[in-house]
Amino acid sequence: MKAILKRLFITIIASIFFISVAGYAHDGHTDEDMIIKNLGNLGTVSFNASCKADAQQAINTGVGLLHHMMYAQAEMFFSMWMEKEPDCAIMYWGYSMSLFHPLWPDTIKDEALIRGQAAIEKAQQLKATTREKAYINAASQYYRSWETVTDKDRTAKWAKAQSLLYQQNPGDIDATAFFALSQLVTAPKDDPMFSRNKVVGEVLARLIEISPYHPGAIHYTIHAYDNPPLANLAIDAARAYDKIAPDVPHSLHMPSHIFIRLGMWGDAVNWNIRSAKAALKYPANGETSLHYAHAMDYLIYGYLQLGKGDKAKQSLEQVTSHHPAQAVFPTAYAFAAMPARIALEQKNWYQASQIKIQHPSYIPWEKFPQVEAITYYARGLGAARNGELKLAQQNVAVLDDLYNKTKIISPTYWAPLVDVQRRVVKAWISFRKGQKEQALIQLRQAADIEDSIDKNPVTPGAVLPARELLADMLLLNGDYSGALTAYKSTLIISPNRLNSISGVTETRLKISTKK
Repeated sequence: MKAILKRLFITIIASIFFISVAGYAHDGHTDEDMIIKNLGNLGTVSFNASCKADAQQAINTGVGLLHHMMYAQAEMFFSMWMEKEPDCAIMYWGYSMSLFHPLWPDTIKDEALIRGQAAIEKAQQLKATTREKAYINAASQYYRSWETVTDKDRTAKWAKAQSLLYQQNPGDIDATAFFALSQLVTAPKDDPMFSRNKVVGEVLARLIEISPYHPGAIHYTIHAYDNPPLANLAIDAARAYDKIAPDVPHSLHMPSHIFIRLGMWGDAVNWNIRSAKAALKYPANGETSLHYAHAMDYLIYGYLQLGKGDKAKQSLEQVTSHHPAQAVFPTAYAFAAMPARIALEQKNWYQASQIKIQHPSYIPWEKFPQVEAITYYARGLGAARNGELKLAQQNVAVLDDLYNKTKIISPTYWAPLVDVQRRVVKAWISFRKGQKEQALIQLRQAADIEDSIDKNPVTPGAVLPARELLADMLLLNGDYSGALTAYKSTLIISPNRLNSISGVTETRLKISTKK
């Protein structure tokens, strides 16, 4: 009976949906937030469809928006054209795809799944070519039985269908691009060599040769190579994206993932200035978009690596003038990380020890223990380095509690990183107590754990790398050779980090003086 009632509810919602589809906005956006009056150059898309001639360019634009991950704009765009061309099946497919964000960490709400399912079922009822039916079938895999099948399993089914579509249409540029996206989403998370990503990058490289300005080919290449061993392969794609990146936050931010990986700080700063400005144009229900805080965290990190602490401080002051912001995970992360970075990167230990707790207060910090831990890490490390051991111990106690809470929600990723943070603070407490051998053991263990975990896209890098802190401790302990090795190891993972470069210089000077 419950299943029948739920199905009836979906049918009613679907009926309302088709009477006035434009009345629905994507979660977190109002209609006016999503409309871009001048889309500019979205790149080259030629998605042939069996709809009326005047709808063809609209389809190209809509698919371009999908490839740029401008999902909110794509949703509004396709909904508008579904009203204009109610018999065009691909319009409904495009709408359903706009509600599905494969690489994003957001959770698709039930009401969006209901709308997506209604759209794809409508598409299946309309006349379409064999190729179009394959696209529609692929999208339907994500929405089929969404009430009982997990998001992960539905995504896997979508990827399998997208792979079949690609195999059946090897010359179809968009089929290839969406296939590449599907492979990135389902790539193994425990492969340190990112083998699947490399294969996807090679597929996309061939696509770029055929269509140099295809947004999916360029954008997904950047995502494929957003990891330590492959980042250098994405420089051309990151620079090419400048020619077709629309004036929206994600598109203007994404190239900086590569520039951050490679220590190209000037490029990272410039892109995130543009991304942050764009984010302010598109508020979410009257609140500053999460993309703003995300871009500003990357921007502040870039400024600090350039030695521009004043610019970093000014940027943080700008952030405080744009409250309230969306109270979601990426925003919370940035709010916790930015003041911590500014204090710790500049080795202002007292400032770090005094960072405000749970600020701003409208963020539901209790939902994000892995993020709140950043504040206590900075406070604890600052206190320990400054010799305030009682205060450091107090922050460690909170870190221990946050670690236990994080184990419940993210036992394999965030929990180990919070564990690293508490180990680091404990190591510096030991060092200040004169227990230097124990301190070095603790810090080496922390560094080994941190180095084994690749960074999450939400962050430009560790708030302060454990390996770099180990190098600092070795330097203070007179082990110049060990310090030099540790600084160099940090630079392998995080090229051109200012403190590690300075550490290498100082250590070499110590070694030469000692000789």
